[in-house]
Amino acid sequence: MNHRPFEDWLLDDQPLTPEQNRDLQTHLRTCTTCAAIAESNLTLHSARKVTPAAGFIDRFQLRLAEQRKAARVRQTIGTLIFVIGGLGLLVWLAGPIVQEALRSPAEWITTAVSYFLFVLTSIQALNEATLVLLHIIPNLVSPLGWLMVISVLGGLGLMWIVSIARWTRPPQGV
Repeated sequence: MNHRPFEDWLLDDQPLTPEQNRDLQTHLRTCTTCAAIAESNLTLHSARKVTPAAGFIDRFQLRLAEQRKAARVRQTIGTLIFVIGGLGLLVWLAGPIVQEALRSPAEWITTAVSYFLFVLTSIQALNEATLVLLHIIPNLVSPLGWLMVISVLGGLGLMWIVSIARWTRPPQGV
């Protein structure tokens, strides 16, 4: 016997058509499970409704507002610490460079050009090394090995995304 439509009708609290009502009453005479659901539903609907104690809603809203305020304060303090730390790090790293630049622009320009050339040649060397490795490594690892490496990296990436999503989501509830 299919209980599904009858259970849905009993639990939905929606008005039934006369035909649905007749089918439901017929089914309730033969099915003890659905009759028990109907009896529980009637008992629940006839139960006395209890209003919350005086001031409950106000206390709840006050506690919720305090929690939100505390969260905003923690977030503001964290942001300030992050910004001040970043600025301190920037001053610490850029301080000697700024002092050198103000002392002698010629030395600064020479140093900047030498750094630029160093970075450029390093990128070229890294590019060549990468190309050599890209030609050698695929022959050393079997396709099954590559599949395992890609699967592990995909799993780690998925765990990273889920962790970031859970850490950045605000807490729910009270």
